[in-house]
Amino acid sequence: MPKKPVPPAYIGFGMLTPVYIMSLDKLPQVNTGAIVHQVSDYVYDDAAIIACNLSQWGVPSGMIGTAVGDDMLGHYIEDRLAEFGVMGGVRYTRKYRTPLEVNVSDKRGARTYFWQRSAEILGTLDDADLSLIKTAKLLYVDWYDGDKHILRAMNEARKHRVPVFLNFEHGHQDADLLKKYSGLVTICQAVTDAAQIGKKQAMLGTARKLIHAGIQTAIITMASQGCMVVQGNEIIRAYAPKVKTVDASGAGATFSSGFIYGYLNGWSLEDSVRFAIAAASLKVTRSGLEMFPVREIKGLAHTVRVERMQFRDNQFVKIREMFQLPEDHLLSANPLVKETRKLAAKILPKRKTERRKIKKSLVE
Repeated sequence: MPKKPVPPAYIGFGMLTPVYIMSLDKLPQVNTGAIVHQVSDYVYDDAAIIACNLSQWGVPSGMIGTAVGDDMLGHYIEDRLAEFGVMGGVRYTRKYRTPLEVNVSDKRGARTYFWQRSAEILGTLDDADLSLIKTAKLLYVDWYDGDKHILRAMNEARKHRVPVFLNFEHGHQDADLLKKYSGLVTICQAVTDAAQIGKKQAMLGTARKLIHAGIQTAIITMASQGCMVVQGNEIIRAYAPKVKTVDASGAGATFSSGFIYGYLNGWSLEDSVRFAIAAASLKVTRSGLEMFPVREIKGLAHTVRVERMQFRDNQFVKIREMFQLPEDHLLSANPLVKETRKLAAKILPKRKTERRKIKKSLVE
């Protein structure tokens, strides 16, 4: 007797489109060209990337997406999702051809993209079957897929007490939107322009705004500067390890994938953040969106530099800074972790001892 399929723990809701990713050394000037070193293809947008990533890591995942054209690209999407084991049927339409996205990335991490996204395409989300949400453990939505469309899915999740992960990006700057979403969202990932260059006050201010709005977990991403995650009084500031960037496409979605993987596995906040940062850092080291295995990501996660803070007396207080896992952590006895700590002790700068200048007595 065949086994009953396990319902998806993760459900992504949003745009479905194939993407072509072109990697080159440097973006060309207007009316000039550049040599493309590698071209790869994948399924976009972020909700679909996360579904494919989590499936590769053994998490049952599903996708509720926009309708695609009954053409070669549309069938490519269905085949790729099936290849990764992502559940949820792909819907076809004859009203339009399958939209396409093209991303161009250079070695500095800069990214230029061209996409096809219309009200007609996004409107097909309103006819999508939401039944997969009922048994899910997490629903993921993107704010740029349209207020009306994602609210329908978020309200369905609330009805079944399913936590919602919202990729809000700069949308938190709209006070009305924040107020509308706050009661429906459990985890919110956002960015600010100032935070992107590592300005701590911008990170803290945005995180505090989200938490005060009623969101349980606020994630502020900062590209190569790492991230800050606030959950109640607990604050984790993680720094991205230095890596050689080849292709930054999908780095944000890969970070979300890593955090969601930890969340669904019941990890601590710190372990989830470490894994997310490590996954995103490894992703940019090669072109395309094929994901690194969990073991390799965990290996890098142990080296992630982390600061812990708490919110006390209306201000943020730094508790300690950690370059490794705590000594009492279950993974501390792991040989890989021990070797990582030895390496970190060699390469990390040692703290200088502060010496106070003592004035000599005038009587001497």
